[in-house]
Amino acid sequence: MKIDTITLQGTAKWNEDALVRHEQLQMYGVLDGATSLRPYRGPRQETGGYLASRLIRGYLESLEEKEMPEDSLKPLVLQANALLRSSMLEAGIDVTDKTALWTSGLALIRIHDAYIDYAQAGDCMIAVVYKDGSVRTLSRDQVAHVDQLSKRSLEEGIRQGVTTREQLLELVRPILLANKARMNTLQGYSVLSGEPELAHFLEYGRINRIQLKAVLLVTDGLFPLAEPSEKEAPSYDAVRELVKRIADESLAGYAERLIRQEQEDSDCLKYPRFKVSDDKTGIWIQFE
Repeated sequence: MKIDTITLQGTAKWNEDALVRHEQLQMYGVLDGATSLRPYRGPRQETGGYLASRLIRGYLESLEEKEMPEDSLKPLVLQANALLRSSMLEAGIDVTDKTALWTSGLALIRIHDAYIDYAQAGDCMIAVVYKDGSVRTLSRDQVAHVDQLSKRSLEEGIRQGVTTREQLLELVRPILLANKARMNTLQGYSVLSGEPELAHFLEYGRINRIQLKAVLLVTDGLFPLAEPSEKEAPSYDAVRELVKRIADESLAGYAERLIRQEQEDSDCLKYPRFKVSDDKTGIWIQFE
């Protein structure tokens, strides 16, 4: 088994992504922390998103074999979510205010001899490749439908002549606040936020390893850039294209090319987005 990993900080002050690599348990994952919309900074000025992803990673990487459930990763993720809630309460966060919560998306797998267990929340993605070259997407970008609202507002601002990132963010802020209110609801998306409701919306399951060749886990910072006329969320075809590029170029090679593309559009006008470069974390596992 060959494992390639990458985690790169974007243009923000903190890398809110985190990588889970627990070799003893053969458990691997990516986390995508998100800063709360209510200002908070930790002892070293860390954002809530950074604190969330590090807390979850620390818990998952501390686990021992005897603590692992037999049939699902769900209990582990829910325990990490409960620990996140406790940490926020200790920090004085109002956990009834969704805009104040520290949050993180997650894509997590555990590899067994005959099968793979997985769990997913938010917009972290999991795809597998079979020996015949076919690609199967295990996850769904659950944030896509709410992201579309904010991205359309962003695109409309650009069409109206708004050119500074600060003005665009101020334009979109009311929509971002509304999106936060949809976390872990039927109208929104699942995310680790300390909310008990995650138990209803976390996606998880198991696939067998028959003819399985590779597994890819990524945060959304590795999604291909999309022009306004294109579908905002990574469709099945886009995920297949992402897998193909990484298989052809390597994880690091693909990330380098994507960063160059982002830098060439540093004003974020050709590919509307909220920052020049988002944090990028990925795991590419090839079974030999």
